[in-house]
Amino acid sequence: MFDYFDGVRSEDLRRLFDRDATRAYRVLTRDHAEAEPAGRIARFFHRAKVLFLGMSAKLTPARRLLFVLALLFAFLGQAKFRAVIDEANVQVDLSPLWFLLAVATLVFLPALELVDRVLVRDELEVARQLQRDLLPKAMPAVPGFAFAHSYRTANEVGGDYYDVRVMADGRVGLVIGDASGHGMAAGLLMATAHAALNLAVEIDPRPELVATLVNRVLCRTGDRHAFMSLFFAVLDPASGDLDYVCAGHPFPLHRRPSGASTELGTGGLPLGIRESVELVTGSARLEPGDTLLLYSDGLPEAIDRAGREFGFERLRTLLTPGGEPAALHGRVIAALEAHLAGEPPQDDVSVLVVHRQAT
Repeated sequence: MFDYFDGVRSEDLRRLFDRDATRAYRVLTRDHAEAEPAGRIARFFHRAKVLFLGMSAKLTPARRLLFVLALLFAFLGQAKFRAVIDEANVQVDLSPLWFLLAVATLVFLPALELVDRVLVRDELEVARQLQRDLLPKAMPAVPGFAFAHSYRTANEVGGDYYDVRVMADGRVGLVIGDASGHGMAAGLLMATAHAALNLAVEIDPRPELVATLVNRVLCRTGDRHAFMSLFFAVLDPASGDLDYVCAGHPFPLHRRPSGASTELGTGGLPLGIRESVELVTGSARLEPGDTLLLYSDGLPEAIDRAGREFGFERLRTLLTPGGEPAALHGRVIAALEAHLAGEPPQDDVSVLVVHRQAT
């Protein structure tokens, strides 16, 4: 019996009321937004009406009827109804019958909704697995370089994307991107960009040309709300030379052995907003002992319970001590977890650490 409640934590119970309930009310009533009356009592009845309309509107017509019947049965269960049987004047109180009908209906209706949710979650799990297949399971072996990486989604399906790929000529492509929005829409946009980027690298891996082709594909397959930030670089492992383009993505941090760090990028619009986009390229060199930290905006913009952001400066501070990629990556993720204090991230978080080992 007690196993039934295994896994229940006090934080989860608190979240039901201070976060989940607020979010549920906001989602259910977003199509019925009206100016609220000033009085407390009037505001209470107004919110109850809006919540009722919002809940019933989300149901199918048949389930909406079932919902109204359940409320009617509950109302009848509070009244005193009696029936005369034959002519013996035997009176039977029908109130418990109406109450049982109300309970049965209110149990049956959530069961139907729960089945729908389970089926949708099964489909989302398939989509999530397909998305995992697009992300690297392990980093390639690049002589003189070491990597560390992780990916955490805010929803079942996310829109972040990163990869490290060794090209036919031995150079290495580094990519990290963030599709607009959340959930399935962002995941589909990310998958489209992944396919376009693969094709672009095969045609010509120069960063500006890769970004141009991805931009063209996104413009023709999405709408103006479907766009993607992108940082794409081509690294020569022998020399450490790095050519890159940054289109609306947070600038990666380039750390020197001294602990000083600089940003790689000069701004620009994300891809997919318009056909003609100005792409600014840049170059750098990763010397032995240098580290490159790539990340999505879900990391510095992570919000804690007090509404404070994780911040870009904190990233710089965490990068300053340096260390092996796994240690640096672990330090960043540990700081993020401490910042969130058990709360789930509001946006996808991707981290990729590239380190050129000292000779």
